[in-house]
Amino acid sequence: MTIGPGLRPFALALALGTAGGALFSYFHLPLAWMIGAMTATTVAAMAGVALHVPKPLRNAMIMILGVMLGSGFTPDILGRLGEWSLSLSALAVYLVLATTLGVQYLRRAARLDPPTSFFTATPGGLNEMVMVGTQMGGDSRTMALSHALRVMLVVLVIPFAFQALGLYDPARRGTLGPPLLSLAPLDVALLSACALGYPLAKLLRIPAAQIVGPMLLSAAIHLAGLTEGKPPGVLVAAAQVVIGASLGCRFTGLNIRRIGRDGLTALGLTGLMLLVTTAAAWMVDEATGLGLAALILAFAPGGLAEMTLVALALNIDVALVATHHMVRIILIVTLAPGVYLLWRKWRSRCGKT
Repeated sequence: MTIGPGLRPFALALALGTAGGALFSYFHLPLAWMIGAMTATTVAAMAGVALHVPKPLRNAMIMILGVMLGSGFTPDILGRLGEWSLSLSALAVYLVLATTLGVQYLRRAARLDPPTSFFTATPGGLNEMVMVGTQMGGDSRTMALSHALRVMLVVLVIPFAFQALGLYDPARRGTLGPPLLSLAPLDVALLSACALGYPLAKLLRIPAAQIVGPMLLSAAIHLAGLTEGKPPGVLVAAAQVVIGASLGCRFTGLNIRRIGRDGLTALGLTGLMLLVTTAAAWMVDEATGLGLAALILAFAPGGLAEMTLVALALNIDVALVATHHMVRIILIVTLAPGVYLLWRKWRSRCGKT
């Protein structure tokens, strides 16, 4: 059976992503299916291979991930919410500090203009920051590429750094989920119904609706004790492959020289942010005892889907990580445009360009 030219980039992306994931899984590497898929497709995309992952498929897989994350909100989590008040407050301070240092770095080292540097340094969702940043006069390609590179670098660095520093033991790695045919019909029905969270969250204009909506519905039915079911492991592995491949596909058609130039800038920015992340996580851990590894993932400047996948794969407090990233996205999406306008007004008064 021949594959039509329109489907070939999609088929190649899935084939390369699955092969990369399987290879990394064979060698028991952390977050194997996602990092393997991302690595294989990134290399192919930079070599000029046409690859594509349809947005509806990525959204569907992110919804599955949202349902899985919501299943981590068991009834005992309710008693822990008070423990997170300090870390959530510290998260707001961290965002201000990380963004300020990031803007200064991009203005001085990369000579980026104010809107591009601000919305590149703000550790928010790629789509939201690029959209708002473009409206404010920023360079959309630079912002999109820098955010994509930052997320990719964070996903690559953290799991291996955890393993090297002893914060992650492969022997304690949890399973991705139950076998495909082990779920009871009621559990299948309840988990499938969580997909309704996406259109509901979109209707309410909740940021990152495709993951937050299903996650909130899944969390609600698990907190109510209606089910203890989780999505099958094979679907979670497929979600990792699709999300990893979609990250790699973002480099399709980009000039290799531009990727190299912006890659160095993104490497410096990511290193700076990870230093601030580690310092903030260490201080909060000293005050709360929530765990250094969990707090690093909770504060890390990666995407909600990607960082919670890391937490899931490394068997680290998924509920804590997911909650902090949801709060991070809400804070940034709601406050970043207004903060930028105030900063621009201040710069204008000071006569700065």
